[in-house]
Amino acid sequence: MKNKRIIITGGAGAIGKTLAKFLLEKGAKVLITDLKDSELQKTKEELKSDNLFTFAADVSNEKEVEKYVAFAKDKLGGIDIFYNNAGIEGKVAPLDEYPLEVFDQLINVNIKGVYYGLRHVFPIMKQNKEGGSIIITSSVAGLMGTPNVLPYVTSKHAVIGMMKSAALEGAPHKIRVNTVNPSPVDNRMMRSLEEGFAPGAGAEAKKGFEQSIPLQRYATNEDVAKLMLFLGSDESSFITGTVNPVDGGMTA
Repeated sequence: MKNKRIIITGGAGAIGKTLAKFLLEKGAKVLITDLKDSELQKTKEELKSDNLFTFAADVSNEKEVEKYVAFAKDKLGGIDIFYNNAGIEGKVAPLDEYPLEVFDQLINVNIKGVYYGLRHVFPIMKQNKEGGSIIITSSVAGLMGTPNVLPYVTSKHAVIGMMKSAALEGAPHKIRVNTVNPSPVDNRMMRSLEEGFAPGAGAEAKKGFEQSIPLQRYATNEDVAKLMLFLGSDESSFITGTVNPVDGGMTA
């Protein structure tokens, strides 16, 4: 990873921040982007590295995606690895009661945001002699159904199809594209979903989710980031077009 030029969207979130820490420790140059500059600056203060750059952007706005990609090209000198990671969980509600404005926001971030990232990073990676690696964050929700979170499940299925097509288009240019598919991860997003599934009884909901995982626990941010690190690295140079659960056996 030394001197690799990397973008992480959702870089101020739990997984993005953990991944950035790993990458910086290995000598990479990293741009993190997220919606709020205040959260990005907080992350920068925590990680304390001259090789860390920040850019506030809304991934659901193509113009802002274009700007963060251009900023990365300027600051880093190019892009070798792109962690297309930003996403939101939406709400927990039956499909016939789901708020349409939340549905639209979730689709804009989780599907269009991923596509816009691919659309603007691909041309830059094509210029690289050695191509590049793109990792899209999907979920075990992209491999199965779950009641009352239909829009989230839809979005995580959609990016798998996006990844497979992008992997085929990228192969002639040595651009690899894969998804990472975590089980529930022990962070803020799951606290939100636990409360949504069992208002006022989030701890009990957590126990129920844990029982559905053969290894009987949630993933940690580090569990997910380690797999992402591998898929970005040259050690996975013959891996493209794949779905990669990090789920404690949940989809077995």
